Amino acid sequence: MLVTRIHTGDDGRSHFEELDLPLRVSDVGALSSPIPVESVFVRSTAELTSADDTPRGHVWDYHVAPRRQFVFHIVGVTEIEVGDGTSRRFGPGDLLLADDLTGQGHISREIEGPRLQVFAPLADDVDLDGWR
Repeated sequence: MLVTRIHTGDDGRSHFEELDLPLRVSDVGALSSPIPVESVFVRSTAELTSADDTPRGHVWDYHVAPRRQFVFHIVGVTEIEVGDGTSRRFGPGDLLLADDLTGQGHISREIEGPRLQVFAPLADDVDLDGWR
């Protein structure tokens, strides 16, 4: 299973990287090994009413990820632009690993809303080397 990772390169800019999450076949389907996460939370842009919230259709200019976290896209489409100018769209079923904690960061654009996303911050000791 492919996971798109956003990370900070040696140039201080964010870049995309494709990781292959290892799966093993079992009697219930293909499964990964357990991946430790700190918590899980959900974000919906459907009910936004406060000026402090991200409005629908919003463009969030360059920002870094607040922590290493999976972003599971359930509903809607987001476009992410990284520091090298590359853009990709993420929609239902796509899995993003936001891992650009320093540097220039990335731009997020709501393309189709409202969006529903599930965030799962990774535990500090999660090692991705086996996914390359």
